[in-house]
Amino acid sequence: QVQLVESGGGLVQPGGSLKLSCAASGTIFNKYVMGWYRQDPGHRVLVAAITSDGFTNYADSVKGRFTISRDNAKNTVYLQMNSLKPEDTTVYYCNADGRPMLNEVYWGQGTQVTVSS
Repeated sequence: QVQLVESGGGLVQPGGSLKLSCAASGTIFNKYVMGWYRQDPGHRVLVAAITSDGFTNYADSVKGRFTISRDNAKNTVYLQMNSLKPEDTTVYYCNADGRPMLNEVYWGQGTQVTVSS
């Protein structure tokens, strides 16, 4: 069983920055593609993902503003969010995807990010 624990959410003014962290336990971390999703009405949307080799993918809405990174030695993935906008306000979820080698997908509990003046 994999456990993902997010931290780092909070309230920030427009144009500000936050850094989310997600610590994974109970797994071989580098076998998973790690991602951050955010909650849109009715579904979760990919924000950014990173493979164990460091290849990254970003949603168009965050390119140039957000950076995903991972520390395989610490079993942790990060999301550095800069130039935050009010429309970035939502709950962010950490995701661990082991497919196709491992038919396993795990989610964290979510962390609230609020961008407001």
